[in-house]
Amino acid sequence: MSTETSGLFDDVSFTREQFRSFAVHAALYGTAFLFVVPYAYMFTTSIQPREQIYSDVPFLIPQGFTLRWYEQLLNNSQIINWTINTVLLAGATTIVVLLVDSMIAYSLTRLEWPGRKAVFSVIVASFMVPGIINLVPVFMIVSELGLVNNLIGVILPSVANPLGVFMLYQFFRDIPEELEEAARLDGFSRIRIFTHITLPLMRSALAALGLFIFIWTWNAFLWPLVILQDQAMYTLPIGLVTVQDTMGVTEPGIVMASAVIASAPLLIVFLLLQNHLVRAVEMQGTVG
Repeated sequence: MSTETSGLFDDVSFTREQFRSFAVHAALYGTAFLFVVPYAYMFTTSIQPREQIYSDVPFLIPQGFTLRWYEQLLNNSQIINWTINTVLLAGATTIVVLLVDSMIAYSLTRLEWPGRKAVFSVIVASFMVPGIINLVPVFMIVSELGLVNNLIGVILPSVANPLGVFMLYQFFRDIPEELEEAARLDGFSRIRIFTHITLPLMRSALAALGLFIFIWTWNAFLWPLVILQDQAMYTLPIGLVTVQDTMGVTEPGIVMASAVIASAPLLIVFLLLQNHLVRAVEMQGTVG
């Protein structure tokens, strides 16, 4: 009798696990679907004929296909220049931030020098200062340097990013010091240890930080709007507002086409680096 009862409970437990797995996957796929719908609507609208866009019934799956909105956007705006500017700005900012922040974080965790704890405290405290407060003084400094209407003027204030320093500080602290001690016994210099041992171990963390910085810089609006005064120097977020005000008032297809062009590179970058992002989260969650 007890054996039959035990077998019955085993079946119930297995069924519950199946139901639980099904519910979790259904919730995840449902949430993912809600996130995908706006992007799908954006893309389909950008390739729909004008009659379908203004139809009373929305067409998530277009009945026709046209590249008219992309042609008008490319011929009547400077979106190619804006895209090039944004790629250069986001790429250069990401590279500089990774280089500078990794050196700062390494010096705070591995080098002994007076005041390093105070410097780290100031970096952490800077999170509590709203960025808008620094807008005017930073603009005055950039103006004095003659970097107004220059991409360097947009990049320079982002070089020492406190978020990047704080994030890399946590990862550097979890790397065993025994690795560096063994490298020093083999005759490695401090710079060689940093470039050949520490940074390769931080590849996933650097990729995750680079992804955050790239997306943040790509979507930046206020600071580039203040610095870049020539329309040919605009970035995509500023250019999209210009397109919406000039061409998109009566033509939603143009607005959607510009949104597709602006968001597609971010999707590609995320798909390329998502494995590093997941690995960085796993590494931070299991080490230390």
